Amino acid sequence: MAWALKLPLADEVIESGLVQDFDASLSGIGQELGAGAYSMSDVLALPIFKQEESSLPPDNENKILPFQYVLCAATSPAVKLHDETLTYLNQGQSYEIRMLDNRKLGELPEINGKLVKSIFRVVFHDRRLQYTEHQQLEGWRWNRPGDRILDIDIPMSVGIIDPRANPNQLNTVEFLWDPAKRTSVFIQVHCISTEFTMRKHGGEKGVPFRVQIDTFKENENGEYTEHLHSASCQIKVFKPKGADRKQKTDREKMEKRTPHEKEKYQPSYETTILTECSPWPEITYVNNSPSPGFNSSHSSFSLGEGNGSPNHQPEPPPPVTDNLLPTTTPQEAQQWLHRNRFSTFTRLFTNFSGADLLKLTRDDVIQICGPADGIRLFNALKGRMVRPRLTIYVCQESLQLREQQQQQQQQQQQQQKHEDGDSNGTFFVYHAIYLEELTAVELTEKIAQLFSISPCQISQIYKQGPTGIHVLISDEMIQNFQEEACFILDTMKAETSDSYHIILK
Repeated sequence: MAWALKLPLADEVIESGLVQDFDASLSGIGQELGAGAYSMSDVLALPIFKQEESSLPPDNENKILPFQYVLCAATSPAVKLHDETLTYLNQGQSYEIRMLDNRKLGELPEINGKLVKSIFRVVFHDRRLQYTEHQQLEGWRWNRPGDRILDIDIPMSVGIIDPRANPNQLNTVEFLWDPAKRTSVFIQVHCISTEFTMRKHGGEKGVPFRVQIDTFKENENGEYTEHLHSASCQIKVFKPKGADRKQKTDREKMEKRTPHEKEKYQPSYETTILTECSPWPEITYVNNSPSPGFNSSHSSFSLGEGNGSPNHQPEPPPPVTDNLLPTTTPQEAQQWLHRNRFSTFTRLFTNFSGADLLKLTRDDVIQICGPADGIRLFNALKGRMVRPRLTIYVCQESLQLREQQQQQQQQQQQQQKHEDGDSNGTFFVYHAIYLEELTAVELTEKIAQLFSISPCQISQIYKQGPTGIHVLISDEMIQNFQEEACFILDTMKAETSDSYHIILK
């Protein structure tokens, strides 16, 4: 009986001791947290939140994807298990990405024998930088005018067709490729991770980027808008040879760890497999206005059966103007400053409307922005355009034009010259072509853009010489064209392909 009475007493002693220990363990919690100690951004920056988007549902773990992209660069050994891989790249170095067809037999038969379109992007990994991506890229453009963030090393690439780089999208390139053929694209990343750090006092960690690939197939209208597959991987970009040093440092750190600690980290793989992800939300690449010189639909270059020339007059491309107007609001003026690489001065002109900016004199702008930027801003405000190196005028020839020219020649032989203009009241429409590089390739692209066709459809360009001979256009010949020379364009179908020859008369 005495033993039975002591049992509850012992339980009370144990219970009271546990309560005291638990109270002691809770003491002090919250005392060191001031009003400003808790930051939601710090919580969102935790790895569990960063990997939220890249993680896939359990049902998709064993899913076989239609395509696989392999970046030929080693992953870092200093990445913990279950975290996303991290790959170090050198600035400006060419890295191969293999485009592999991973379809099962009978899967996606609609793309058999057809091309698909892939769009490459280098974007920010951190969500907070993604929200300000436009401002970040405009700042980079301002600091490095004329440079691109992402480029394709075309001579080293294999199997890519019609690669394009939009000058307004520094971090994006695109091309067509055939999944049935071997395709490898070599990319170059020209920005480094530390260029986008908040503080630059030396020794800061660079921000991570993502290489994302989105692949599309053609729809019924011949536009590459139907999404097939997207994948991405995490990278960091260092100055030349910096990635090799960083990889070596990580490897040496891992060698110093105990075997038990090494089990918590991933091994370093020789290549990086891009993992499936959601397509990039920006859809500017799937609208009806393709990137410069690229058009997936070639029906606009229809040929007449008679003389082999296009059966319609080409429509000139709409003029690209971004002039500031007096009616521009302060908010629109801020956007105009960003678009024209004046992001540094947006805070100075926060409350300026279009009328306020246009009232500034040249001396005012130079005093505010300094000599170099002030002159550039003043010229932009006044809408001063850079004069092209060469301007030529072209008119498309047709059967009607030929007949009219023959009639004019007969009339000129029978009577004296009339006043300027046509005697029968007709006139011909010419289109201006502005050349900067003075090369045959540039002339081909400009003519293709005028006709809304792909440059690949133009085989050669000739100039009609004496006695009607056809002289092949070269860079040297274009450099000797007279300013504002006028030409009549005639087309002739190539014998060995579906392309055409252009003849300047």
